[in-house]
Amino acid sequence: MTAVGVWASRVCGIGDEAAPDLVGQLDVHRDLGMSGVELRTIDGRGLHELTVGEVDDLRGRIAASGLRVPVLDTPIGNWSTTVATDLDTELSILSRTAAVAHALDCRWLRVMSYPNDGRPDEAWAAESLRRMRLLTGEARQLGVVLLHENCQGWAGSSAANTLRMLEHVDSPHLKLIFDVGNGLAYGYQAEEFLAQVLPWVEHVHVKNGHRDPDGQARFTLPGSGELDLTACIRRLEAAGYRGWYSLEPHVAHIPHLQVSGEAGQLEASYRAYATRFRTIIEAAAQP
Repeated sequence: MTAVGVWASRVCGIGDEAAPDLVGQLDVHRDLGMSGVELRTIDGRGLHELTVGEVDDLRGRIAASGLRVPVLDTPIGNWSTTVATDLDTELSILSRTAAVAHALDCRWLRVMSYPNDGRPDEAWAAESLRRMRLLTGEARQLGVVLLHENCQGWAGSSAANTLRMLEHVDSPHLKLIFDVGNGLAYGYQAEEFLAQVLPWVEHVHVKNGHRDPDGQARFTLPGSGELDLTACIRRLEAAGYRGWYSLEPHVAHIPHLQVSGEAGQLEASYRAYATRFRTIIEAAAQP
């Protein structure tokens, strides 16, 4: 596949990083020449919160846009939860998001594996693993696949924990999202993490940035951080990865910090990010 073909067919982005509303999200991605959009929230609401009528409207608008939706991002196990969060509520979110996924001809749902609530590490691990097995079993019944992101939660804190989770659950209904930039927040090297989990990676999130002296992750335009995006892309491509590269800039919109710019600022920063990343992916995709 040519580099231009990679951009047109395999680069998408998380919609609410570009615009809060659905029309804006679809217009920006289509105007940038992308063929897909990853959905997380619409006007600040999670996809599991949509009514049946709103899901029907969403399906119609997606179809009219000509864009594909490869992944739906759920709040399951993320920064808004802990291992003490009511599991029935999480299962309900899974069921409702799966219904949206089927309406959009999508089968991948992004999840995480639960931040700790103060319990000892092994107790945290045991509860996280228990939940991931139960959620994956439910995903199998619902006909969807969970993609665990290396972000908030027990399994996201290291490649070793991720591999332990995959071995414990042992199901084709649990695979991985690899976020290139998340190691900045959790203290590991992106390429080292990727090398260990690569066979299970089905989707990639694109971030870049650096760690401040105080240890905080600060996200930047894709070519301005300390991470080698080109090296990660080349490793993925050489291993036969043919999935999506999805932009998640966290420059003007950072959900876990409840930081978000005005609509015009979101769009402008997202377009700048996409322009910079297009240069990187076109160079990295060269044989």
